[in-house]
Amino acid sequence: MSPGRRRAGSEWRAAASAHAERAEALTAGRRERRSRGEKHPIDDFLYEYYSLTPALLRRWHPGVGVALEPDDDGAPPHAAWRWYRTAEDGAVSLDAHAFLADRGDTVRYVHHLLSATAARPAFAGCFGLHEWAMVYRQDEHRHALPLRLGQEGTDAVVEAHRLRCSHFDAFRFFTPDAVPRNATLLTRETQPALEQPGCLHATMDLLKWSLKLGPAVPGDLLLECAELARDVRLLDMQASPYDVSSLGERAVAIETPEGKAEYVARQRGFAERAAPLRARLVEVCAQLEGTAHPQRNTRAASGTSTAAHPSETSSCSAGTPSPNQPSSSAWATAPSGT
Repeated sequence: MSPGRRRAGSEWRAAASAHAERAEALTAGRRERRSRGEKHPIDDFLYEYYSLTPALLRRWHPGVGVALEPDDDGAPPHAAWRWYRTAEDGAVSLDAHAFLADRGDTVRYVHHLLSATAARPAFAGCFGLHEWAMVYRQDEHRHALPLRLGQEGTDAVVEAHRLRCSHFDAFRFFTPDAVPRNATLLTRETQPALEQPGCLHATMDLLKWSLKLGPAVPGDLLLECAELARDVRLLDMQASPYDVSSLGERAVAIETPEGKAEYVARQRGFAERAAPLRARLVEVCAQLEGTAHPQRNTRAASGTSTAAHPSETSSCSAGTPSPNQPSSSAWATAPSGT
């Protein structure tokens, strides 16, 4: 199938330039710190956990089904990039067949996971306790920051609450003593059945899936996912047991009623921002599969896909609701205590 939209040279060059400027602003802090050899426990996470680089964010892609026309300044640079093809008239576009040949398992998995996640209600009763469970009864911690309440105080907060984490890539970092305290035993295999749109890490992972889908994702969508992930990461650490005051940030004290209320309000706001981005990523997958295999009618979107987790997924869904994600309402919250 030939691309359905064409962009003139002046149009796509302007879009690529604007994208680069936006990416430069987004990554300025990271680049400045790297030049000084400095670490930042909040901001560095996106780059280290998702194997993200400023150069990767700066590169603009038009998305599936868009042809870039050559102009007086020459052919689009995409002509030399992997998974792109050049038509007889010089227009350059993503070769969906070639991309699916290499990344088909990833596309099908992401399509299935994000479609399933979007179809279930959001849960707002975890209060960010996953970060607390990662340091529960453990002397060594991931970040070189002091615990705001000390070790005993941190352990007491965990013990005063029921852990309701629904995200495997957070749960797998729980300390051994914290694992049995979670309401559900999470595994990689159950991730598509348990991932829910209220989870901060499921929202941050939209950046991961954007990167996995690579050149199929339009540049503006990639940057919106990156900007959302940056904002979510801030709350993730503000609500953690770590003292982030040395980084110029205040704590969201989720051990208090006021802190819980703030966390839930911001969590809901992030979920609302994430919903259209998740829908666009689902559409990217559908476009890829529909372009390369129109007869399939994007079967994965119906929830019938049995795609396995892609082997290249970074270290970082449809099933019966678990205690982590009640189905009685669009938003569910847990009581403040146990």
